[in-house]
Amino acid sequence: MQKISGETDSLMLNELEKFRELAENLLTDEADNPVSERIAYEELHDRIDIALSDAATEDGAYYETLNQVLLATPKTSSKLFFNQLFGGRQPKAVLGDLLAVMLNNSMATYKVAGVQVGIEKEVIRNVIGQLNFPTTADGTFAAGGSMTNFMAMLMARDKADEGGRFGGIQQNLTAYTSVEGHYSIEKNASFAGIGRDNVRHIPSDAMGRMNLTELDKAIAADIASGKRPFFVNATAGTTVLGAFDPFAEIAKIAKKYDMWFHIDGAYTGVAMFSDRRNTLLAGAEHSDSFSFNPHKMLGTPMACSIIVARDRKYLLDTFSNSADYLYQTDQDELNLGKMSLQCGRRNDALKFWALWKSVGTSGLAEIVDRQFDLAAFALDYVKNNPDYTVFSHEDSASVCFNYKGIPANKLCTALYESNELMVGFGQFKDDEFVRLVIVNGTMEKKDIVRFFAALENFANKAL
Repeated sequence: MQKISGETDSLMLNELEKFRELAENLLTDEADNPVSERIAYEELHDRIDIALSDAATEDGAYYETLNQVLLATPKTSSKLFFNQLFGGRQPKAVLGDLLAVMLNNSMATYKVAGVQVGIEKEVIRNVIGQLNFPTTADGTFAAGGSMTNFMAMLMARDKADEGGRFGGIQQNLTAYTSVEGHYSIEKNASFAGIGRDNVRHIPSDAMGRMNLTELDKAIAADIASGKRPFFVNATAGTTVLGAFDPFAEIAKIAKKYDMWFHIDGAYTGVAMFSDRRNTLLAGAEHSDSFSFNPHKMLGTPMACSIIVARDRKYLLDTFSNSADYLYQTDQDELNLGKMSLQCGRRNDALKFWALWKSVGTSGLAEIVDRQFDLAAFALDYVKNNPDYTVFSHEDSASVCFNYKGIPANKLCTALYESNELMVGFGQFKDDEFVRLVIVNGTMEKKDIVRFFAALENFANKAL
């Protein structure tokens, strides 16, 4: 190996070696202690020296503090983390993210990102293929699912009120989403100048899917009162029950009223990669935009969120702006800032590409199928155990239940505060329950059995 020259390069190699040591410590501790000890915020400064000061920190103390911080942080990749809609880690994706950090490119222009632009466009091109979108489609990466939902709403706004980009919104626009849809829709309506009060929350059916009769009724009522319905948001995997809205039928309603149809697939939109599960997305090919998060079920490091629009025209119309100091070479197609809400955007494509390149589309399908299969295994467990009350349904990556009638809030909080498990609770209509989310693609059936054993043992002893 050729010798690295320069003091800065030598220092970087030293820090990379320290990173390796710290990472090994974390992985070892994660295996032995899958749930980190909870430290109350009021105790942080007493337990770990996180204070900043004028003086430099001596290296020995510095690395020791880093190690303490790592081991004290909630372990979202452990086999006992079921609290949020992300978890686990795919090693090839982690490698891609580490390389992106080392390269430190901005994805705004081909001039500064080069081959990384090609990598991002290759990912987008293949996602478009998985969704059966037309050749006019294009897409981009954003900082999270809330951001991609926001981008969809902005494109819908500009399509409905073309003069609004320059003179401000001239119409009284209304948006529609299920009561089970993501909370970002209402927040984004505020950001987009639509107004929170102009978001209609459509009731759901018994399985958590948007009620189409109520959707049509709400749209018709708004038109009758002089409003302009412009945007309907459907969900591929609702946050609580993991339900899939009826996309083909919603597409017909959206077309009937000339509305933008967006699908928020942040949670389980990755079903597109599985021949066994992609039927859950039937009708999604008729949407105007589709977003999903590889940092959820696919285990790509956060954040990794993608939005594709069936016509790139709307991405360019809404997000392109002249900047002579920035866009100095190459065509718009290669200057990705022209289709992005951000300018100095980090390279989030490389980590997903690194995983996809390594395992192929068939490998992504295996990751997705494994988690749906584990969810089915967990659902079967609670269905066949009289101590459990079941609230969820088939074809979901969420398994919702109560154990022995113990209030879900009480059980989940006690498990967390006792460093036993990290699992959350949710509500649907009048019911509250434990929400077990299967989003770690490295898990096996024994890990699900371990989860239930830990929950039952703790509940029977402590509650």
